[in-house]
Amino acid sequence: MKQHDVIVTGRNIELTEAMKEAVYRKAEKLFEHEEQIIRLRVELEYNKNVTGQDEQIAKGHIEINGKPLITSEATESMYASIDGMVDKLDRMLRRRSRLRRVKR
Repeated sequence: MKQHDVIVTGRNIELTEAMKEAVYRKAEKLFEHEEQIIRLRVELEYNKNVTGQDEQIAKGHIEINGKPLITSEATESMYASIDGMVDKLDRMLRRRSRLRRVKR
């Protein structure tokens, strides 16, 4: 299995090995769909919003030839945020490849 360039950072949260492994495992799907990805940066963040509820945020940034793909997902669970962020990035990659095919 090829090692991909995935950078995981945390803000206001201590990253555990389980969180990093969840990101790496989910990110493999993105690299399978698009081989031109240069780097994937994931930022995991913890916030308390105005209503006092805990908010777990996962931000994803794909560096690729052309315009980079950036998205974020906020839920009450960090693992749900990671899943949602990877799903959004996957949809963005599929849309990008579909548009490139149409333009040809």
